[in-house]
Amino acid sequence: MQLFTSTRKALFAMMIAACVPAFAQQNQPAEHSAPTASTEEVPTAPSAPAPTAGTPNFPPADPANFTAATPSKETVNAFLQQLWGYDPDRVWQVQAIQKTAAPGVSKVTVLAAQKTNPQQIGSLQFFTTPDGQHLISNEVMPFGARPFDATRKLLQTGANGPSRGAAGKELLLVEFADFQCPHCKEAQPTVERLLSDFPNAHFVFENLPLTSIHPEAYKAATFGVCVAKLGGNDAFFKYADTVFTNQASLTPEAAATTLNDAATKAGVDAAKASACSDSAEAKSTVDASLHLAQDLSVNETPWLFINGRGLPLNSVPYETLKKIVEFQAQNDK
Repeated sequence: MQLFTSTRKALFAMMIAACVPAFAQQNQPAEHSAPTASTEEVPTAPSAPAPTAGTPNFPPADPANFTAATPSKETVNAFLQQLWGYDPDRVWQVQAIQKTAAPGVSKVTVLAAQKTNPQQIGSLQFFTTPDGQHLISNEVMPFGARPFDATRKLLQTGANGPSRGAAGKELLLVEFADFQCPHCKEAQPTVERLLSDFPNAHFVFENLPLTSIHPEAYKAATFGVCVAKLGGNDAFFKYADTVFTNQASLTPEAAATTLNDAATKAGVDAAKASACSDSAEAKSTVDASLHLAQDLSVNETPWLFINGRGLPLNSVPYETLKKIVEFQAQNDK
């Protein structure tokens, strides 16, 4: 399974073992260059078990390559279990945890492979920060035995967009999307499928209009805020469906008509929604969503968080996505 691309998604592909073509819209493509972590084709499997038939013959780890005091091998394995434990085909071995010239910064080397293809062994290298909370590989990412907990807590309190599904947030799915993004439109059937397969999930829609490439997206977002205010969550999702369906009409000439029509089909007064959409309150709501995305380092759409675990929604095959949701739901109890 090819895991890496020439974009920012290379690191996420490595982390989730999914085919990740360059699908998601990017706000500033120049900032999404490929991480320089030493990565090869790293296939799939769970925590590092003892070698058995059908598993790769990893070379012995040299104790001389474990020179750093932190992180411990146990922490690295716990971290990788959080990332890869959803897939029982993946096996790995922590090969080295070494000091670097930077005080407190350690270099971690991991070997990984698939049981179904044990001869093909890939390597992954990354650096961990002195506080033990982050890894660095061009991108800064959460690290530790529970790397997604902080993001999960932030989303539980800060993701306040229109919602549906279960009332509780034990399984929390948060999508950051742009109404003018073609790939967000393509992702909506995947969202519907997830909510059908996981009726216990609480789903939240957060606006992330990429105005540098989608000039009508911000207006569509504020309009949606007002539809939700006037008609509630059900009205919002009817509005969202209509806007995505008629996305080609979000042009300077036709956007107003498209948004008014979507509001009417959602069952709210289009004139009231239109007037509200220009209000400071509507704009501040969208801006709050933008700030939340910024705090979470999300700058492309569609992006999905699963109990704090973020990934590019359109870039993960559905069966892999489903396994990740199942794993997070079980793991986060």
